Amino acid sequence: MAYTTIDDPSAYFQTVLWTGDDQTDRAITNTGNSDLQPDLVWIKSRNDTYDHVVVDSSRGASTSTTGKQLSTNLADTEPSNTNGHVKSFNSDGFNVRSGSSGGNPLVGVNKNNITYVAWQWKVNGGTATTSQSESGSNIACSVQANTTSGFSIITYTGTGGSGHTILHGLGSAPQVVIAKGRSVGNHWRVYHKANTSQPETDSLKFNDNDATADHSGWWDDTAPSSTEIALGNDDNTNEDGSTYVAYAWKAIKGFSKFGGYKGNGNNDGPLIYTGFKPAMLIIKCNVGHGESWHIWDNKRVLLGGNPNQAAVSPNTTGQDTQSSTPYNIDFLSNGFKIREDHDITNGDGDNYIYMAWAENPFVSSEGIPTTAA
Repeated sequence: MAYTTIDDPSAYFQTVLWTGDDQTDRAITNTGNSDLQPDLVWIKSRNDTYDHVVVDSSRGASTSTTGKQLSTNLADTEPSNTNGHVKSFNSDGFNVRSGSSGGNPLVGVNKNNITYVAWQWKVNGGTATTSQSESGSNIACSVQANTTSGFSIITYTGTGGSGHTILHGLGSAPQVVIAKGRSVGNHWRVYHKANTSQPETDSLKFNDNDATADHSGWWDDTAPSSTEIALGNDDNTNEDGSTYVAYAWKAIKGFSKFGGYKGNGNNDGPLIYTGFKPAMLIIKCNVGHGESWHIWDNKRVLLGGNPNQAAVSPNTTGQDTQSSTPYNIDFLSNGFKIREDHDITNGDGDNYIYMAWAENPFVSSEGIPTTAA
């Protein structure tokens, strides 16, 4: 079996940076080795405290001043803000445009002199690969899936009651599911296989810094199967008549990994093997402290190298943090190394979960080690 099936991760995931210029319709072009037409775009202002902007091709981009964006830091319905959004998904990037806010119609995506980051994933160009009609325990849903990169976007309308399921289209059970109500204001709920010994019961909130807690109604106390995700009788997952979107990932060798580790409480922290050099890394203390989620990537780095000190939190509007502590993480050719004694990433005896996507695999599909940057 080949070490990896994805020699160029930029064909399925890329990060792009830009500085705003007040254009109300601006093309943001990727810079990776491959062209990437994104199906999920997640934008955050870096030197401004404004909401995250999340748009996907299943819900659709918008040419009007009111888009279909959600914000990871908010429990609000769609649209969660009107300060700019994605106008179109292009062959190698996307266009952003102004929103309907009179005071700051561009602050979320392209305000003059504000710096931005966007993380992007490719799926299937907005076309559903699987659809399911309501029948018995199965809820009607539309699934856009890419089994090569292990990612799918699911949209559905809740029916109420427990014992219901939606398809995910990945071919094997996802390790991570992040879901949000579109027409009902509720928490972003997170299933992560490495969360606890009972991840189907002990869930996390993406818009909150809480440690894991028992939310049995979210996933109906049932882990995802090779075909379905279980939903409980809860407005966070399945309120009758409310619309939802869910993002599901399964690990792909050499491209993505979703796991956990235990902190040791010193500056020589854990070394986590992923099998690739990370392009994006998300870490959360799930047991031990109520710490914010944090994101690192291979573009927002100080001095172009390790330690990577630039972190931003999905659950807050905070600016790009660029300080020596407590965010020191080394991005290595085969994983990442924690370089700080802090509860955010390395509290003594605390448990952490992570999600990681690759810049390049440790070994190519032909068995050739890749060069670490």
